[in-house]
Amino acid sequence: VVVQGQTIAEQLGYAPDSKLLILHADDLGVSHSVNKASFEALSSGAINSASIMVPCPWLLEVAVAAKANPAFDLGLHLTLTAEWENFKWDGVTTSPASSLLNEHGYFYDNTGDVNTHADPEEVRNELQGQVDMAKSVGINPTHLDSHMGALFTPKLFRVYVEVGQKNKIPVFVPSQAQMLFSEEFPKPDDVVLINYLGSMNTEVDKSDWVKHYSDLLRQATPGINEIIIHLGYNDEELQAITINHPDFGAEWRELDFETVTNSEFKGLMDELDITLVTYREIQSLLYEKDN
Repeated sequence: VVVQGQTIAEQLGYAPDSKLLILHADDLGVSHSVNKASFEALSSGAINSASIMVPCPWLLEVAVAAKANPAFDLGLHLTLTAEWENFKWDGVTTSPASSLLNEHGYFYDNTGDVNTHADPEEVRNELQGQVDMAKSVGINPTHLDSHMGALFTPKLFRVYVEVGQKNKIPVFVPSQAQMLFSEEFPKPDDVVLINYLGSMNTEVDKSDWVKHYSDLLRQATPGINEIIIHLGYNDEELQAITINHPDFGAEWRELDFETVTNSEFKGLMDELDITLVTYREIQSLLYEKDN
């Protein structure tokens, strides 16, 4: 996918030393609160990309917004886990006997159980089912990524990349995942490696939220970088969904929202000469000859 002698930045029309950034929100579809905050941030230009959890209850609200805003860069947050204590879902293709489900008929709440129990071909079927369901409700995904990183294991990584290639959809592969590559497949040329700068972590005090993300921006290097955020409002719905789970909870997500919509944060991107790019641009570059 890379023209010899040209970087991805150059192929996208930028200078080879350009610092390009995808500012990406996860988890659309999980709740109305998450959807509302994410689409507000997309509409204002505070973020420029997001991904959708197809098995979750608020998918159709996302579909309505996607149809109304066809320029939005929306991918799929391929989902094999249901981590919240009282708020669960299963897959779009799963049967009661599926290796992807726990004894209660829901997705496992952690990636370790997915890696232990999930049959790769059942995973392939479920991932394709999520792509097909998204398209059936009018969403044309610009990229794929992995909820909770469940697909970044030697057992499932190949399936993830192959589903993307089959559907001509770029997959998010952080440069830190190169240990999953093999001489046979995938090779570095099979995907676009992205410099994943990070997300929020549990060690950051809420008073340092803007500083943390600002420090991530300063780590951007020439090429394609990505920061992942999780948006929502600290409201009754999201508080109930994320009960007993402060990490990525309601307060956490509202702090993320306040940070990316903060003029100081946007000003820093301008100061650092960081340019926002989308997976839609990458998809056009990789697959324009095939479409």
